[in-house]
Formats: sequence, C-alpha cells, structure tokens
Amino acid sequence: MKRVNAYKKLFNVDQDTDLKKLKSTYRNLVKEWHPDKFQSDDEKFAEAEIKSREIIDAYHFLVSVAPETIEANLEEYTSTTTQSGIADYKHKGLLLEISFTNGTTYEYFGVPRNVFNKFINSDKQYRFAKRSIFNSYLYRKSKKDAIAA
Repeated sequence: MKRVNAYKKLFNVDQDTDLKKLKSTYRNLVKEWHPDKFQSDDEKFAEAEIKSREIIDAYHFLVSVAPETIEANLEEYTSTTTQSGIADYKHKGLLLEISFTNGTTYEYFGVPRNVFNKFINSDKQYRFAKRSIFNSYLYRKSKKDAIAA
C-alpha cells in the first residue's frame, strides 16, 4: 500500500480518480520533468531522468489499479479466480503475489501477515483465498505474466 499511496501522492490524485484525469496529470508531469528541458545543467538533467522514470512507472502502475481497468478486466479475473487453482504464492511486506495454474499472476496489495498466515495454514488454501483475498484487496495483473506470454 505504501507504493500505491506514494504514487498517488506523486500524481496528487485521490482514490477515485478516473483515467482521463490521470492521463492529463501524467502528461503535465512529464512535460515538467522531461530531461530535454535540462540539457544545459548536468545535475538537473540526471535528477530529471530519475524523476521522469518514476513518473512513467507510477502512471503505468496507477492505470493498472484504476477502477476502469479493473472493471474492463473483471471477466478475465473472475474466470481465473474461479476456474484455475493456485500454483504458487509469495508474500513480502503487504504484497501477496499469487500465480495460478493457467499461467497468470496477480498481485494483491495490503495483505497483512496474519491473513497470509491463515492462508498458508489453511487446509483449503484456494477456498480461503476465494473467500478472504480475491475480492477483498486491491489487485492488479502482474508484469511477470505479461512477460511470460
């Protein structure tokens, strides 16, 4: 959740920002921090390169967790979570990454350690995840899945 909040703070947007506003904010930030603006000052140029990469990463991330994106991919997500079993999972901090047997991977944000412990200690992990994780936490399709495809 830190990542989500940091990116939203960078873009100065709230929870329910639509893609149109996000895109216009992104374009304005890219114009402001484009490295070509700082060609004469090497120090500012290096800072602008880093900042522009951060802006691009934040934009792609925020688009992937935007309500419109989630709604557009809901059918695929529902199909994956109802018809595919869990192949593998990883938990780091508050991020739970679940790989499904159909090859897709989803990241769930804000999953606390106690919920993860209940998940791994459950005798029916898929059932627990279906009831307590899949529709309870902010999620996005992982880049690992896009790279593998």
